Amino acid sequence: MVTLAEVARHAGVSASTVSYVLSGKRTISTPTRERVERSIRELGYHPNAGARALASSRSHIIALMMPLRTEMYLPVMMEIAIAVATTAREHAHDVLLLTGQEGPEAARRVVGSGLADAMILMDVELEDQRLPLVRETSRPSVLIGLPSDTTGLTCVDLDFAATGRLCVDHLARLGHRDLAVVGEAAAVYERRTGFAERTVRGVRERADELGLRVLHRPCDGSYESVAGTLARIFDERPGTTGLVVQNEAAIEPLLSLLRQQGRAVPEDVSVVAVCPEQVAAGTSVALTSVAIPAQQMGRLAVESVMAMARASAAGGDAEPVEPRVELLPPALTVRASTGPAPAARRAG
Repeated sequence: MVTLAEVARHAGVSASTVSYVLSGKRTISTPTRERVERSIRELGYHPNAGARALASSRSHIIALMMPLRTEMYLPVMMEIAIAVATTAREHAHDVLLLTGQEGPEAARRVVGSGLADAMILMDVELEDQRLPLVRETSRPSVLIGLPSDTTGLTCVDLDFAATGRLCVDHLARLGHRDLAVVGEAAAVYERRTGFAERTVRGVRERADELGLRVLHRPCDGSYESVAGTLARIFDERPGTTGLVVQNEAAIEPLLSLLRQQGRAVPEDVSVVAVCPEQVAAGTSVALTSVAIPAQQMGRLAVESVMAMARASAAGGDAEPVEPRVELLPPALTVRASTGPAPAARRAG
């Protein structure tokens, strides 16, 4: 079994420096800390968790609150969770995964029990009931998501409002004037989940600025639901030629139904998706899309919460880490699913 002294020799530091890196009791320079963490990984050092917790009053655990809901697309959430767990191990921390839908009760249990040194919260709603407790506790906490009021909070997210605007800009440049959003399941909007509401808001705002018409219809992603959603869209707006899809489960049924209806993609209808890269590139028609940077969001959340934890452990010896909001800019990749609107093509 690798010892702390062996890690110290490998990293070229004292045993006490390794101990401080593990406990966070003192501020260690970034190059030295990274050298020690690299030696820990390379040697496979595993400190005794019980002794370490008693000595430092820290558990070296990050609680990840990730409610699993049937209406949410789980592969993206799991990709974020894996990035959180991988990055946490780089900082000699483990992850406690809380998947229940307990809301503030789960956060209260973590804060009150000392189960974890820090919290990362996912599935953030605009008026999230967990936030009062997050603001009150001294425990380092980061949100992967954006509520209505970010005062006193550290948040990491894709800029979903800018994502919605970017999708509209792309379709507008191609001459599309009537757009529709095939959205998440109705329950996602009923809970006022931040990412979904912000995307629709961005779509509506940009469409209004450009004088375009837009419909938004929630969809649970099943074949029957997608069929009903498309029928309503084309009944209400027969001239719809641009679709923005923010529901990964709905993508393949939607493409299949458009083929059955004799609507060619992109000759008759252009489709832009907000989804993971592997989904967009692997569909029957390669989709123009805005990618969800799941791995980057997970890594940034851990880096942020660890910086807060180090500052907290150092007390007055370190500058406090101020709350901040980091929104990742969206990037649109053009593929085969978008082209000039039919009217624009005829005019050309």
